[in-house]
Amino acid sequence: MANKNINSVEEVKNKQVIFRDYVTGPPKESDFYITTSTIKLQIPPGSDAILVKNLFLSADPTLQFRMRTVQHQHLAGYQYTPGSPINGFGVAKVVDSGDPNFSVGDLIWGTTGWEEYSLIQQPQQLFKIQHTDVPLSFYTGILGMAGITAYALVYEIFTPRKGDRIFVTAASGAVGQLIGQYCKLMGCYVVGSAGNQEKVDLLKNKLGFDHAFNYKQEHDFDVALKRYFPEGIDIYYEQVGGKMLDAVLGNMKVHGCVASCGMISQYNIAEPETLKNVMQIVVRRLTMKGFTHRDHHHLYPKLLDTVLPYIREKKVVYVEDIVEGLENGPAAFVGLFSGRNFGKQVAAVAHE
Repeated sequence: MANKNINSVEEVKNKQVIFRDYVTGPPKESDFYITTSTIKLQIPPGSDAILVKNLFLSADPTLQFRMRTVQHQHLAGYQYTPGSPINGFGVAKVVDSGDPNFSVGDLIWGTTGWEEYSLIQQPQQLFKIQHTDVPLSFYTGILGMAGITAYALVYEIFTPRKGDRIFVTAASGAVGQLIGQYCKLMGCYVVGSAGNQEKVDLLKNKLGFDHAFNYKQEHDFDVALKRYFPEGIDIYYEQVGGKMLDAVLGNMKVHGCVASCGMISQYNIAEPETLKNVMQIVVRRLTMKGFTHRDHHHLYPKLLDTVLPYIREKKVVYVEDIVEGLENGPAAFVGLFSGRNFGKQVAAVAHE
């Protein structure tokens, strides 16, 4: 954007989702409120920041960790500030730029504010969107953070072999639906668990899982797993934890692998659940690995090379749950913890 007299720059309203105060327990809609400020559509003189118009925002369960006072040292400095807008991954369009790597009109994905317009002070951490023949909202999921998570887990961390027997929890969510489909493309037998019959039907009928079950209707996870894995599980892609993880440890094959990128059942309980089957890690000589996408952003070019053809050739389906309007973002986020979402949860702020 050409330099302008600062007094002539257009000033617009900027709706924002504000964080009320630090929380304990599950997030609630009342932990946020909506306000409207104003913002000038120009970066400050001499700044190397960029100003963006937000299009799509990603509602991710891990945002809730930033709503708490510091409990883990690695989260220090990442907490939200009460009275300020929250932020997270999103897709946006550049309105003004002081960074030579970004031009007005560029589309980006990365960390941005839950607001209509955001001034991003560290644009070097953003990804420029080069491929627009796929839905832009995909850059909050299959081509964004969730996509990096699924790609790295399957293609870099524990890569299955043809015929392997795979179990995926939270299988209809942003990451699980991708893990299952990638494993099917590799010739694996894949079973997923989800929280209602509609999601189970999605896994079996649209996403190509061999089997799926509603964990809420299973009285004994051990019995359920033996039903679908009578010979045991080769790889478990873990997102739930607790009783499900405990049951899985007792149903793994010898030398099986467990990759954990989340344990949503443990996020909002006062005391973590005790595992009874941890000795099975030794008995079955299991390999277990904790995982976060943050260590694998360097794989993004490989992800694009692999996954974009899958999308274009319709070899992979990506299910999204998009709510319209920034003001509906908090309810969509809170709904993640009761399984209200159907696929990857996204809030649409603007479509252009």
